[in-house]
Amino acid sequence: MAALGRNARQAARRVALASDEQKNAALRAMAASIRAKASTILAANDEDLAEARAKGQSSAFIDRLVLNPERLEAIAAAVESVAALPDPVGRVLAQFERPNGLKIERVATPLGVIGVIFESRPNVTADAGALCLKAGNAAILRTGSDSFRTSSVIADAMGEGLEKAGLPADAIRLVPTRDRAAVGAMLSGLDGNIDVIVPRGGKSLVARVQDEARVPVFAHLEGLNHVFVHEKANLEMARKIVLNAKMRRTGVCGSAETLLVDRGCAATHLTPLVSMLLDSGCAVRGDVATQGADARVTAATEEDWRTEYLDAIIAVRVVDGLDDAIAHIETYGSHHTDSIVTGDAAAAERFLAEVDSAIVLHNASTQFADGGEFGFGAEIGIATGRMHARGPVGVEQLTSFKYRIRGSGQTRP
Repeated sequence: MAALGRNARQAARRVALASDEQKNAALRAMAASIRAKASTILAANDEDLAEARAKGQSSAFIDRLVLNPERLEAIAAAVESVAALPDPVGRVLAQFERPNGLKIERVATPLGVIGVIFESRPNVTADAGALCLKAGNAAILRTGSDSFRTSSVIADAMGEGLEKAGLPADAIRLVPTRDRAAVGAMLSGLDGNIDVIVPRGGKSLVARVQDEARVPVFAHLEGLNHVFVHEKANLEMARKIVLNAKMRRTGVCGSAETLLVDRGCAATHLTPLVSMLLDSGCAVRGDVATQGADARVTAATEEDWRTEYLDAIIAVRVVDGLDDAIAHIETYGSHHTDSIVTGDAAAAERFLAEVDSAIVLHNASTQFADGGEFGFGAEIGIATGRMHARGPVGVEQLTSFKYRIRGSGQTRP
C-alpha cells in the first residue's frame, strides 16, 4: 500500500502537466481497451455474481453488481464522453487588478491523488478513474470484495489505455487486495500521498470513512430521498414521476425512499399512487391514512422514515401541506435529493428554496440524481456535505485552485 501511494504521487505530477489532448487520447484508449476486454470483464463478473448469489445477497445488490454487454458498453461510452468535456484544469476562475498594478487570477488546479472507496458497483472503477484523470489527478481505487474480480479487469484495461497515450498506468490503480486493512491504510493518507478520500457506498462505509479519515473527505451520506405530491399536483404526472423515482432502479442512490402526499389531494391521489406502487411489486409501509388507502399497506414505524431501503420498498405519509412536507424532509432526510410534484409555481419555488438538499427538483424524478444526467459525463459520487463539492462530483469538483500574480517590480510598503 505504501508503494501504491508513492507511485500514485509520482504519476499525479505527470498527469497534472499533461495536455488536454493527451488526457483525451488516454480516455479514448481506455474506452477501446474496455471494449476489447469485454469477454474477460463479463467472465470475471459472472464469477463475482456467482459468489454474491451464494452469499444470499439481495436482488437490489445483485442489480448493482451485474454487468451485461449493454451495461459494459455504457461504461465504455461514459469514459469516452469524459474526453468530450472541457478541460477543467487551467480555467481562469477570477481575475482582477489591484491599485498597485498587481494582476491577480485564480486558476483551477488538480487536487493531486484521490482515494476512492466504493462497494459493489464495478462501473465506479471506470467512472472514477476517468474523471480523476480528466481533472489531472491520480486515483487509488478500493472496491468492495464482491466486485473485486470485475473491477480488477476494468482497472487493468484503463492502465493499458494510459500507457498507450504515454501516461503512467500508476495514475489509475485498483488496490490489489480484498484485505479490509487496506481501507485503514488509505484513510491514514498513505504517508501523505492521498489528498482526498471519496467514499461511495452504504451508510456504514461512509460513517467509517468520516470517523477515521486523516485526510479531507467528500462525503456521500445515504440517499434518503423524498417525493412530495403537493395538493396542486397533476395526478397522471405524479403517477409517472413516483413510479420512476422508486422503481426505475431501486438500488441506486437517487431512488425515492419516502412518498409524501398532501392531505389537500389525498382523497383523489393517495389510493391511485399507493395501488400503483403495490401493483408494480413495491412494498408500501404507511401511516394510518395510507393504510386506509389499500389493505396491502403495512404499518410504518418511526424507523421507516429514516431508512434507505435500496429495494422495492417505500414509506408513505400524508402531510398537512407544504410546511409539513418541508419539516418532514428536514427531520428525516439526508440532504441528498428531494422532489416536489405540483402545478403551483409559488409552492415549487418555496420548496426549491427551503429544502436544504444537494439536489432539489420540481416535476421531475429523483433518479436524475446522476452526473451523466447533469451533462457532467459521469460522476464520482453525490456529495451531501457543504464544503468544496456538493451534488454530483464531476471533473470541475475534482479540482482546487491557486492564485497567479503578475507584477512589474512591486514591493510591499
